[in-house]
Amino acid sequence: MASSAFKQYAVLASSTVSFTVCFMIWMMFAVLGIPIKAHLGLSETEFGILAATPVLSGSLIRVPLGIWTDRFGGRVVLFTLMLACVLPIYMMQFATAYWHFLVIGLFVGLAGGAFSVGTPYVARWFPKSKQGMAMGIFGAGNAGSSLTKLIAPTIIAAWGWQMVPTVYAAIMLGTALLFWVFSYSDPAHRVSSSVTLGQQLALMKNPAVLRYCQYYSVVFGGYVALALWMTKYYVAEYGFDIKHAAFLAACFSLPGGVLRAVGGWLSDRFGAYKVTWAVMWVCWVAFFILSYPQTQMVISTTQGPLSVHVGLGATLFTVVLFVVGVAMAVGKASVFKFIADEFPDNIGAVSGVVGLAGGLGGFLLPILFGLLVDLTGVRSSSFMLLYGTVCVSLVWMHFSFKPVARAEDARRLAAPEA
Repeated sequence: MASSAFKQYAVLASSTVSFTVCFMIWMMFAVLGIPIKAHLGLSETEFGILAATPVLSGSLIRVPLGIWTDRFGGRVVLFTLMLACVLPIYMMQFATAYWHFLVIGLFVGLAGGAFSVGTPYVARWFPKSKQGMAMGIFGAGNAGSSLTKLIAPTIIAAWGWQMVPTVYAAIMLGTALLFWVFSYSDPAHRVSSSVTLGQQLALMKNPAVLRYCQYYSVVFGGYVALALWMTKYYVAEYGFDIKHAAFLAACFSLPGGVLRAVGGWLSDRFGAYKVTWAVMWVCWVAFFILSYPQTQMVISTTQGPLSVHVGLGATLFTVVLFVVGVAMAVGKASVFKFIADEFPDNIGAVSGVVGLAGGLGGFLLPILFGLLVDLTGVRSSSFMLLYGTVCVSLVWMHFSFKPVARAEDARRLAAPEA
């Protein structure tokens, strides 16, 4: 019989690989949507809706999936979810009209619900002191968005976009089977409660849950939106082909997923509040820089007109975007450390609600990005929007956590005397 420690890490490894594949498929329109946009002649707003459609269903399903995970266990729920997505993924290649892609995209998007299954499933296999790190490692599966940017362009270049759904369906099926073989169940991890969907949604009235929903809509919703948007942004703004654009976009997506484990470790060591606060400030500065549009100015000098160009080149843009990816990776882990600390007996329920908020942010933002570009003609308007949301977040966080920070400082000062 396998030891407890072996089961812990087998569950963590199999769940992380499964979530990586689910996230890769959830973000498939980040690359697949570009040839579809050209084929169907879509506007920027229509592209935004297409890219965001899977995010909508993947977000809405998170709440019931969190409840089912508490009741039935993560192994059964995650395996069933992955199998349910195989056929819709395969059917994507037969779509011919815009509405076909939207409808099928809703079913493919269910894969995004894997996060609210895997988070409580993994967390309950580890002691509280290691939950932040464990959830961070699992959350590194967000790197699946960079994986799709490396795999899909190669497939499209070699065989056309219609081959991508076939390959992705095979990958999903194989991963589901491997997950079932290498994962474990523990009946003690199931929460025997009669919590209904209505009661879970009532968690939204809890001020702490509302705070975490808001933070996560920035660090996760913004990450999803940018992961979907950046390949097309590089193509349109800097004139790269799809393979080079996807590779550069992966420079944001990869750290945004892989380094989530670092965020879990930092949250365990320094506390979720300090880590989240630092993340918000880094994002605030970075989005201010990224939001400045390409600008041509003519200055009148004593020697005549002087033309000046102000704007980020592709290299500097990628470096700043990389910093944003690192900050968001850390922030995604720190928010869920909050949840593990404050709601240890109801992680699945609360993570489902918070994940829903973050996913809805990831759904709405790409649509708003496209709408702003269509209305203003300024591509960096997407970063202007994100800059505004982080400003609001910092103000809200400051006033919400002022008394919490004081209480933590008081407990820390009193600890040596106890």
